[in-house]
Amino acid sequence: MQKFILSRFLYMLVTMFFVSIVGFVIINLPPGTYMDVYRAQLEAQGTRTTERQLEAIVRQYGLDQPVHVQYWKWVSGFVRGDFGRSFAYNKDVNELIWERLTLTMVISITTLLVTWLIAIPIGVYSATHQYQASDHIFTTIGMVGLSIPNFLLALILMVIAAIVFDQSVGGLFSPEYVDAPWDVAKLWDLLKHMWIPVLVVGTSGTAGLIRMMRGNLLDVLKIAYITSARAKGLPERRVIVVHAVRNAIHPLVMILGTSLPQIISGATIVSMVLSLPTTGPLYFNALLQQDMYLAGTFLVFLAGLLVIGNFLADILLVWIDPRIRYT
Repeated sequence: MQKFILSRFLYMLVTMFFVSIVGFVIINLPPGTYMDVYRAQLEAQGTRTTERQLEAIVRQYGLDQPVHVQYWKWVSGFVRGDFGRSFAYNKDVNELIWERLTLTMVISITTLLVTWLIAIPIGVYSATHQYQASDHIFTTIGMVGLSIPNFLLALILMVIAAIVFDQSVGGLFSPEYVDAPWDVAKLWDLLKHMWIPVLVVGTSGTAGLIRMMRGNLLDVLKIAYITSARAKGLPERRVIVVHAVRNAIHPLVMILGTSLPQIISGATIVSMVLSLPTTGPLYFNALLQQDMYLAGTFLVFLAGLLVIGNFLADILLVWIDPRIRYT
C-alpha cells in the first residue's frame, strides 16, 4: 500500500507539471497578448495611450520575455506559493482567489454530499422496486433533472426565492453582509443563500447518479452469487446492502474523483446567472482577457483536484471492497 501511495503521489506531481505546461501554452496560443485586450478596453472607454506607456506596462509584467521564460518564472514562484500577478486586476493572484476558492469548494463539496446522499438510496430503492409506480416516478424525475438546463432552473428558483420566500437573490450574501467581516451572522446568511446554487448544480448530477446506481444494481442482482446468497436463506436486506450494493457502487466510486472538478467547471454559467462570487466567472474572464497567470493558476488547481480526487477514490474503493489490493 505504501508503494502504491508513493507511486500515485509521484504520478500526481508529474501530471500537474505537464498540465501546467500545456495549460500555459494553450492560454498563450490566441493571437495577441493581454496588452491588446487592455488597449481595446481603453479605446472603447475613449482613453488613448501612448506606445511608451504600453511598453512600460509590457516590461513591468515581463510580457516582452519569451514564453518559456515567463512560464519558468511563474511555475518557480508557484512552488513557493507565489502565483504571479493578475494583469486585469493589478493584484497578486493570491489576493483574488482564496475567498472565491473557499466559497467554491464549500458549494461544490456540499453539492457532492447532497447528491450522493439523495441519489444512492433512491437508486437502490428504484432498482429493488423495478417497474413499480415509485420506480416510474423516480425514472421520470431523473429524465427531467437531466433535461432541464441549469441556467433555466437557476432563473426559476430565483423567482421562487424572491416571490415565495421574500429572499434576496443573486450572490451568496444579503447586501448588508457582502463586505462584512466573517462572523456567525454572515455564516448563517451564507447557508440561507446556498440552497439555490446547491439545488441547481446538483440536480443533473443527482439525476445521473440515480440512473447509474439503478442500472448497476439491476445488473448485479442478476449475477449468480446473488441467487446463491438468497438460496442460503440470507435476509433480503443483507443480500442487497452487503452483497449487491457493495459491487454496484464500484463504478460510482471510480468516477468520484472527477466529480468535484466537473461540478466546479460546470457551475460557471450558474455562477454568472446567480452572480456568485466563485472562481467560475473569474476564470472565464481571465481566459477572455488572456490574464495568463490568473487563468493558469485556476487550471492547475482544477488539475490538482482531479488527481487528488482520483487518488482518494482509489483509497475509498479499497475500503469499500477489501478484496481489492494494490501492489
